[in-house]
Amino acid sequence: MNFARDGRPLVIGHRGARALAPENTLASFEAAVAAGADAIELDVGKDLVVGHSERERPERALSLDEALDFVQGHEIAVLVDLKRPGIEREVVASLRRYGLVDRACVSSTSPRALRSIATIDGELTRSITYPNDRYRISRFSWPSAITSSTATAARSAMPLRVPLLLTAARVRVLTLHHALLSAAVVRAARKRGASVVAWTVNDPDRIAALARLGVDAVVTDDPGRAREALATLNAL
Repeated sequence: MNFARDGRPLVIGHRGARALAPENTLASFEAAVAAGADAIELDVGKDLVVGHSERERPERALSLDEALDFVQGHEIAVLVDLKRPGIEREVVASLRRYGLVDRACVSSTSPRALRSIATIDGELTRSITYPNDRYRISRFSWPSAITSSTATAARSAMPLRVPLLLTAARVRVLTLHHALLSAAVVRAARKRGASVVAWTVNDPDRIAALARLGVDAVVTDDPGRAREALATLNAL
């Protein structure tokens, strides 16, 4: 997956377009494409079933192959988020089968899983996701996520943590909760030659702020709204 930007961050639809259709479904993926997303993010877990968790799977859950068949038929990239260890080889095999290695990125909170993928296919783009929300930062909405003492403390420590995360996972893409991002964090990633992806951000003001920081991509529930926010920024 190419994170090279054409004057703006890539827009990645979170579980498709979660604000517009049930997440991790073909309807959600269709909505993301229609909204102009550059890529879709999807979750894959046990038995290569698409879903954030067994509890959160849609009523008619997709297989990874069904999801990748959709991606193959559209001019869109895919971010595959691993939700279970031990499925790395099968995920890589599916991406190869659909000819999507060049326009895919595999993400995980597990450095071990990402190192495993590197040994299977070193050409496949990989990203370390942080945090595995032990700080519970994702429960905060904008702007409370930025002003909370928990997020502020975690954000201040991130520039030192960035090289450790990238080295441990052997990756060149860093996917961070948007509350942890700052100019110092982006600089730390750049020093390591790494791209930066912000998850999951829906507020237009925050999306614009992240673009100014120089992030390479934003993961959002509403790709169309994100595109509008970025277009307005570029027009200024």
